[in-house]
Amino acid sequence: MDPSIVGWHAHVYYDPAATRDAAAALREGIAAGFPEAVLGRWHDVPVGPHTAAMYQVAFPPALFPGLVPWLALHRGALSILLHPETGRQRADHTRHALWMGPSLPLKAEILPE
Repeated sequence: MDPSIVGWHAHVYYDPAATRDAAAALREGIAAGFPEAVLGRWHDVPVGPHTAAMYQVAFPPALFPGLVPWLALHRGALSILLHPETGRQRADHTRHALWMGPSLPLKAEILPE
């Protein structure tokens, strides 16, 4: 892992009316299988640069090889934005980002360079 990556975030997007149960099941699986991951709050409305409801999963680089493949196989139809934490928020959410499922628009202009 690149030493400038101090952590990772996975933003799990869902529709509060249609896919919240699927997002909750994924969240329970993360909590059970990856106790080192930190589960963020539910946001049933868009927050920050995110244009859809979501919750965040923060995890250390050492968890990447186990958690990311698990997410790929268990996300179902949910979209997930995965990005490193380097201290460069706009680049982390855009240039350095990985998507699982369809990508969603971000309001990247509100993030600091």
